[in-house]
Amino acid sequence: MQLTAAAAAISTAVPDPLHTLLVLGCTAVGALLVTLLTGRITARLARSESRPFWGRLRNRCHRPWTVTLLSVALLAAQPSAGLRGQLDDDVRHLLVIITIAAVSWLATAVLFLAEDAALRHIRVDVTDNRRARKVQTQLTALRRLTAVVVTLVAASAIFMTFDALRTYGASILASAGVAGVIAGLAAQTTLANVFAGLQLVFTDALRIDDVVVVEEEWGRVEELTLTYVVVNLWDERRLVLPATYFTTTPFQNWTRSESRVIGAVVFYLDHSTPVPELRAETQRIIAKNPLWDRREWTLQVVDTTEHSIVVRVLASAADSASAWDLRCDVREHLLGWLRDNHPNSLPRLRTERSGPGGPGGSGGAGDSGPLVVGEDFFDHVQVARR
Repeated sequence: MQLTAAAAAISTAVPDPLHTLLVLGCTAVGALLVTLLTGRITARLARSESRPFWGRLRNRCHRPWTVTLLSVALLAAQPSAGLRGQLDDDVRHLLVIITIAAVSWLATAVLFLAEDAALRHIRVDVTDNRRARKVQTQLTALRRLTAVVVTLVAASAIFMTFDALRTYGASILASAGVAGVIAGLAAQTTLANVFAGLQLVFTDALRIDDVVVVEEEWGRVEELTLTYVVVNLWDERRLVLPATYFTTTPFQNWTRSESRVIGAVVFYLDHSTPVPELRAETQRIIAKNPLWDRREWTLQVVDTTEHSIVVRVLASAADSASAWDLRCDVREHLLGWLRDNHPNSLPRLRTERSGPGGPGGSGGAGDSGPLVVGEDFFDHVQVARR
C-alpha cells in the first residue's frame, strides 16, 4: 500500500520522467563539456614557460569552476525539467545551496590566485627586504581573513534560503543576542588573539622572517596567523606563542627597522694585550670575510676588571644568519691568532708566594710559603671561560 502511494506521488511530481532526465542530463553534459574545453585551453596555455599564470589558474580554479558551472546550469534548466509540487521546490532549494557554496569556493580560489600572483612579485631574497616582508605578512593575513569572510557570507546566504529563518527572523535575532553574549564570553581568549593578530600585522609590529628574541630564545618568525605566531628557533625547534603574547609582553625585534644586523664578539684578555695589533688583525680578517657587508666594524676596550680587559668587536652583516656566522669566524680566528702570536694576552691568574714575613715580606728568592690567591679566583675563572 505504501509503495503504491509513493509511486503515485512520484508520478504526480514527475509526470514525464524521460523528459526530466533528458533536460537535466543534457544540461549536465553540456556544462561538463564546457569545463573540459576550458580545462584543455588552460592546460595548453600552461605548457608555455612564459605563461606560468595559466598553470596556477588551472590548478587553483579548475575544480571550483566545474562545480559552479554545473550547479548554475542545472539551476537554470530546472524550471524546464517538468518537476511539480514539493519535489520541484526541494530540488530547486538544493541546487541553490550547492550554487552558493560553489560560487563561494570559486571566489575564494580566485582571491587566493590574485594574492599568490602578488606574493610572487615580492622579492624577499634581497639584502634589504624589510618592506617586502611587511607586504608578505599582510597579504598572508588577508588570505586567511578573506577565506573567513567569504565562508561567513556564504553560510549566511545558505541559512537565509530556509523559510523558517526568514519567518522567525525577529525571534532568532533576539535569541542570537543572548547567544552572542554567551559565545563572546566563551571565546574571549580566541577573539583577543584574533584582534592581537590583526594589530601585529597592520601596525607593522611584527613580520614574517623577523629576527626576534622571545622567552630568552633567538629565532625567526616562520608563521604569523590571526591567533598565533610560530618562531623557528636557531636549533630548528618551533616556539608557538599566542598573538596576545607579542602585544602584552616586551620582546626583541632585531630587524624592526632594517634587515642589517650588527654582531658583537666579546673577549676577556690580559692587561698586556697589544690592542693596536689586535685591532689591525681584526680589520684584516673582517675585510676579507664575505659575510661582512662593508658598512661598519670597530674594536674597543669597553671595560676592565682586576684581572682582565674586556674587548668588544662589532661587525655588521646583511642579516642575522650572516651576522651569527661572521661572529663565529671572528671569534675563532682571533683566539687562534692570540694563541699563536701573543699567548700571554690570554687570561692568566697572577699569584705570589708569601715569605716568612707574609705577603710582600722580605723572605728572599729561596723562601717558601703558601700560595696566595686572590679572593675572587673562582669569579675570574668563570669570567675567563665566557
